[in-house]
Amino acid sequence: MTATYSTSVFQPGIFNNRVVFCTGGAGTICRRQVEALVILGANAVIVGRKKEVTEKAAAEIQQLRNGSKVIGLSVDVRHYKALQEAVARTVEEFGKIDYIICGAAGNFLADFRNLSSNAFKSVVDIDLLGSYNTVKAAQDQLIQNKGTVIFVSATLHYYGVPFQSHVGAAKAGIDALSNALAVELGPFGVRFNCIAPGPIDGTEGISRLLPKGMKERARKSVPLQRFGTIDDVANATVFLFSPASSFITGATIVVDGAAWHTGQQITLPYPESILDSDELRFASPSKSKL
Repeated sequence: MTATYSTSVFQPGIFNNRVVFCTGGAGTICRRQVEALVILGANAVIVGRKKEVTEKAAAEIQQLRNGSKVIGLSVDVRHYKALQEAVARTVEEFGKIDYIICGAAGNFLADFRNLSSNAFKSVVDIDLLGSYNTVKAAQDQLIQNKGTVIFVSATLHYYGVPFQSHVGAAKAGIDALSNALAVELGPFGVRFNCIAPGPIDGTEGISRLLPKGMKERARKSVPLQRFGTIDDVANATVFLFSPASSFITGATIVVDGAAWHTGQQITLPYPESILDSDELRFASPSKSKL
């Protein structure tokens, strides 16, 4: 993972005087998305459940550009009122919100037979309900400023992926939400798109979803023969917020090197891994930061 985002592809200052509001902003992928926007001129508010982690990340991001301002707020996206207060704080500090990244998420491997209703609900509440709550809380700002929203989705629901029924259901809902809002709020000038990352190196997702010894096999299953980087996702983010994408809405940009087309997103043997799932010792939901 590179230390900072490179601006060599995009023109410096293209996001001057813009404000981005990002949920999950202290996470590996979303943090790099915000870093890219700040380096290119934006100011930002990042929200996360852990106060110290979020505030520390905000302070570090702020150092990437002289004169930038980045605020970290402790917010649980499952609570609509908390998001309303975070949006109000953002408008108080910056006067507006131009861009939103809905990136708060939870994931862990779990076979359906051992997946509790509460664990399933937790992921749907964080990913899908959290995305809805974020956009709902900021809808006035989005309409007033003809804003743009990016949902961080996935490709896990493009076909049946074992041990990911909870995440696949949540991400499918996010895609449907994005498509509906693109049509419903399009007449107000608001754009909605999804970015669906595949295997991104150096992320918690890779460490959780690829059991030990499976990483090299997974890399070889990617047609481009490498894992993605967080900069790959950040570049897609910059494009979708830039004027270059002004006529793109209701779309999903898949950043996965065509990996999902190979049908090997979880590199465990099938059906043996299903039949022997009790012996795989998956991480429990309690360890998934839900």
